[in-house]
Amino acid sequence: MGETSVFHALLITTGAGLSTAIGSVLGLYSKRPSPAFLGFSLGFSAGIMVLVAFGELLPTAVAVPGLGFAGAYGAFFSGMIIYFFIDLAIPHEYIAQHDHVISRPDTVQGYPIEGIERTGFLVMIGITIHNFPEGMATFIGAMEDIRVGLALGIAIAIHNIPEGLAISAPVYIASGSRKKAFLWSFFSGVSEIMGALLAAAVLMPFLSETVMGIALAGVGGIMVAISLDELIPVAKMVDSEHSPILGVITGMVVMFVSLYLLR
Repeated sequence: MGETSVFHALLITTGAGLSTAIGSVLGLYSKRPSPAFLGFSLGFSAGIMVLVAFGELLPTAVAVPGLGFAGAYGAFFSGMIIYFFIDLAIPHEYIAQHDHVISRPDTVQGYPIEGIERTGFLVMIGITIHNFPEGMATFIGAMEDIRVGLALGIAIAIHNIPEGLAISAPVYIASGSRKKAFLWSFFSGVSEIMGALLAAAVLMPFLSETVMGIALAGVGGIMVAISLDELIPVAKMVDSEHSPILGVITGMVVMFVSLYLLR
């Protein structure tokens, strides 16, 4: 892989990470997005990730000489386990999981304003750490295939929007500072870029076909774990109707068509 590939991979990751700024702005100027819109968007993101994982990343890893079926699936399950421990250690929540409408001047849902700001801070810490593997996933995917990188970048950008909202809304409600709320949300997106830079620094000196295969399969595991543990459950939580599954189907179809046309 040449410098141009590294540049493009970092560019895609940067765009995905900074999409939290969109959610941040939504958190500053609106109470919450439509449940149907949020459910469809999260489902769409999950559909893209699952199809990319099973349709591109895992088959590519299986085809790597010396890695094979068992090695690729071992890396895949390792990726899921890594995500599990990250999620176990640092859980986080979306804005849609709670109603943040202020009921009294000094409280939000019965909790003191200061507590809501502290909650926003903890959510920011959690999302920041969660974004590291996503940044690594996008970078590695783009290094292997620009189409895969773009697909992951788009999927992650879509689900980063409610994450930005999850940070900015409670902080703004509590502090009244748009600048503070925006910066906290923005910082969580920057961690995705840091994850990509870490992947570049650690993997690039040792990059080989086998290492790339292991990384791709592991990334596939992380993407599936994020989709099944986070995106789809939250999508159903915010909209119990049909928008989440419509989003999943649409995301898969869009991903299939784009991969088919670009072959």
